[in-house]
Amino acid sequence: QVKLVESGGGLVQPGGSLKLSCFLSGRSATSVALGWFRQAPGKEREFVAIISWLGEKTYYSESVKGRFTVFRDNAINTLYLQMNSLKTEDTALYYCAATPRSDYRDVRNYEFWGQGTQVTVSS
Repeated sequence: QVKLVESGGGLVQPGGSLKLSCFLSGRSATSVALGWFRQAPGKEREFVAIISWLGEKTYYSESVKGRFTVFRDNAINTLYLQMNSLKTEDTALYYCAATPRSDYRDVRNYEFWGQGTQVTVSS
């Protein structure tokens, strides 16, 4: 059974930084592409960043490009999201997700999801 558990969320001031983690169990990390998504109150869930199986390719939404960095450590089955220069509009519940499908750039293919970790950016 695949399980994803996020951690690292919290309250941070605008301009601050946070690092999210996501631990994968039940499956080898090298068998899945991974991604971060987020959902703000009253809005639909949106794509943030995705990373290929070995981490050599990454893709970001335009809203976070240049501020967020996604990376993974397959030796410890963990995905990360380093978030810098945070803005109030980054406030959301952040989810990590996994897909074993080859077309990992299609966000509709993500079938395993964590419960989310809350990120609040506020002064």
